[in-house]
Amino acid sequence: QVQLVESGGGLVQAGDSLRLSCAASGGSFSTYAMGWFRQAPGKEREFVAAINWSSGATHYANFLKGRFTISRDSAKNTVYLQMNSLKPEDTALYVCGAAPGGASWYGNPELYTYDYWGQGTRVTVSS
Repeated sequence: QVQLVESGGGLVQAGDSLRLSCAASGGSFSTYAMGWFRQAPGKEREFVAAINWSSGATHYANFLKGRFTISRDSAKNTVYLQMNSLKPEDTALYVCGAAPGGASWYGNPELYTYDYWGQGTRVTVSS
């Protein structure tokens, strides 16, 4: 069974950086796309970034404007989200998702079926 465990969240000030980790187990992830999503209080979950585990190709939400970077370490079965220049509006629960077959990278990774989810790690950015 695929399991995803996020870590790295915390309380930071505006302008700071954080690196989130998503440790994956129980699957053969070379055929997967992995995504980061976030859900702020009172809002719906929104897509942040995705990565093709096989090729390393990436896709980002338009609103990020280059502040975040998604990457993966295949040897550690871990996906990262480097977040720079954090803003109070980045405050949210950040959740990692895994999309089987997503390594085909066909269509829009934001719309892939992410069958597996972690519990999330909370990020709070103070002004």
